[in-house]
Amino acid sequence: MTNQNGSDTRDTELAAQYEAYPYPERNPQDEATRLLIGSPSHLREIDYWVFGARRPRSQPLRALIAGCGTGDGAIMLATQMARAGRPGEVVCVDRSRHALSIAQERAKVRDLSNIRFVEGSLTDLPNLDLGLFDYIDCCGVLHHLPDPDAALAGLEAALAPGGGMGLMVYAPYGRTGVYMLQDALGELAPYEEAPATRLDMARRVMRHLPATAWLRQNGNFGDHLSGGDAGLYDLLLNPRDRAYTVGAFLDLLDGAGLEASSLMEPARYDPALFLPDPRIRARIAQLPARQQATIAESLTGNMATHVAYVVRKGARITPPDASSFDAVPVMREIPGIELAKQMRADHTLPFAFGTLVVPIPLPPQARGLLPLIDGERTVGDLAAVLATRGVPENKFRTVWQETFQTLEPLNRVLLLPPA
Repeated sequence: MTNQNGSDTRDTELAAQYEAYPYPERNPQDEATRLLIGSPSHLREIDYWVFGARRPRSQPLRALIAGCGTGDGAIMLATQMARAGRPGEVVCVDRSRHALSIAQERAKVRDLSNIRFVEGSLTDLPNLDLGLFDYIDCCGVLHHLPDPDAALAGLEAALAPGGGMGLMVYAPYGRTGVYMLQDALGELAPYEEAPATRLDMARRVMRHLPATAWLRQNGNFGDHLSGGDAGLYDLLLNPRDRAYTVGAFLDLLDGAGLEASSLMEPARYDPALFLPDPRIRARIAQLPARQQATIAESLTGNMATHVAYVVRKGARITPPDASSFDAVPVMREIPGIELAKQMRADHTLPFAFGTLVVPIPLPPQARGLLPLIDGERTVGDLAAVLATRGVPENKFRTVWQETFQTLEPLNRVLLLPPA
């Protein structure tokens, strides 16, 4: 739908929404007590899933947060770079002045000097004259735009040689109930009405939502319950909200000349993880990765988003051999000692893929191995420590290989890039 000036009226309404209710709702003073962590744009994930743990840490990283909103991804990445002494800059672009002001205040509370803010649209990057970027984050934005394909192509054009992106789009099955209620509110609170009027109607509907509404059964997200006015508006009143199956998401990437270096977490898209029957697993093993991912999404039913690290077609960088004694493993976030404590008596690690918890088998020796991973010890160092505990080298290699091959697809143990 376009207005008399030829602009997209839904896009105009979207701009008004984020100016009235910047999303997600954040209080800058909270930065004094906590750092929000997530994917994409976690620094260790970028190092590993985009650059294959081969890009030196001393090399400056120029990052673009395309549609930064109130700044979760930008603040996380800039803080992690500052704490690690990593050179570079995080450039935040958003067309909402209100949202940018909140992100700026959050950065000010943290005293971040490696971050700057630009008011503008990610669909107008050439005119912003920002140059090229080693890494681009576009999280929760493409699915709201009038032309996601054109927007993604524009981001690809802003990518420096050898660079990559972190993307997130909504997925349909895990958002069951959302679009039904969006349809109802589209009739009860038309998009043309003022945001405050629409929000009032949504609140009233939620107070009387029938017990049979599918949204009541969906525990995959909580914006409508705990996200404040901004969360409720973004979930149920957004004037443009499209969802992508994993196949449609991969097609979107393909159209922009991109490919996924990793869907996150990779194991989430392996249906064999949820189907222990040997005959089913044998059939799954014969299928290409795209079909396996499609099956996993359809089977689990709880994927509310798809997150991926992507690179240009044919440019995926294979990480170093994790079995090399020179490799340096690093925990993505949870310390190894804490992960070891989570292991059950049967040596399985209960792992949550959203609302789905799956027992992941690990070698018994992983309990003693995981606490040793500190981002400084090499694999050879780990072998030497376990040798003093009676574990011979050949046994260590087997244990390490199984541990890493299990925890890497869960995005829990990665490799550190060279200094």
